[in-house]
Amino acid sequence: MSSAFIRFQFNCLAIVCSFSCLVATANAQKPKASPSPTPTEDTQGRVVTTVRRVRLPITVTDKKGQFVPGLSQNDFLILEDRVPQQIETFSDDLSQTLPLYVAVLMDTSPSTAGKLKFQQESAMNFIQTVVRPRKDRVLFGTFDDQITLLQDFTDKLDLLDKAVYGVKKMGKQTALYDAVWQFCDEKMRSVPGRRVLLIVSDGEDTYSRANLRDAVDIAQRTETTIFCISTKAGFLSTVPGVEAGQVSDKKDRDLQTLAEETGGVAFFTGDMLTLERSFTRISKELRAQYLVTYNPTNKSYDGNFRKIDVKLSDGHGDLKVRTKRGYKAIADNVTP
Repeated sequence: MSSAFIRFQFNCLAIVCSFSCLVATANAQKPKASPSPTPTEDTQGRVVTTVRRVRLPITVTDKKGQFVPGLSQNDFLILEDRVPQQIETFSDDLSQTLPLYVAVLMDTSPSTAGKLKFQQESAMNFIQTVVRPRKDRVLFGTFDDQITLLQDFTDKLDLLDKAVYGVKKMGKQTALYDAVWQFCDEKMRSVPGRRVLLIVSDGEDTYSRANLRDAVDIAQRTETTIFCISTKAGFLSTVPGVEAGQVSDKKDRDLQTLAEETGGVAFFTGDMLTLERSFTRISKELRAQYLVTYNPTNKSYDGNFRKIDVKLSDGHGDLKVRTKRGYKAIADNVTP
């Protein structure tokens, strides 16, 4: 046998062995499916876990729209895709427990030109009415063709006032849904408390890569409740043919969808006094909510939508319940 042929066989054997080692290494490096993902730490050292438990802020009102206190865990039935869920934790005194983290986003696109003062006053009145000093935190940002964080989370009203009234210029387009996505994804998911996002806008979107469903999805997955203030009637005189409080077009319906599917409310008025009353109501609601968590019986992360229904036990048929309508089953990291 020639030496050249022997060298050829040896080289072939070496190639086969090397390939086998690469395959074995690749297989060893593949992540294994785990029913209980390992907790990690964020940049500030807080423990972040892949979402398993669902947290529901629940609002209960009577026929007159008044908030109903005094209910117990046994009064609630939680259904996910019509399957009853076991409540793990229950709280009825949120004013003394979790802080609020509020993101206020203001529309500075061309369609809101002429309404800047109304928007600024709306934003600051909301902040001053809803936020508790030294306990809650607020950030302020704007969106047009750019999405800008002007003040990160703080409890200092003077910094927020400076940021809100410091807005002077308007942009060229409206990236409403991108703004909701970005602030929920980058800010809301990592804060250790209840999450509220306030949108001050006319509801028009002309520039986003994300769509309405994307915005609802990220808010639901990061457990963020959205409240919306429509600026369509934010002039000295209302738009002809449009009454304050009237949901009349797609922009209005989109704002309403953002709010209702995340457990919040949309307001359509140009009357600052009416808005201030609404803000007072939101403040009371956030203190009167019940907070429920449960571990879903369906453990799969298949990307499907999980519909949530909250019902009250017999004897409470005249009461209304409001919370987020569900979430998409995607593995996600959110601070508890």
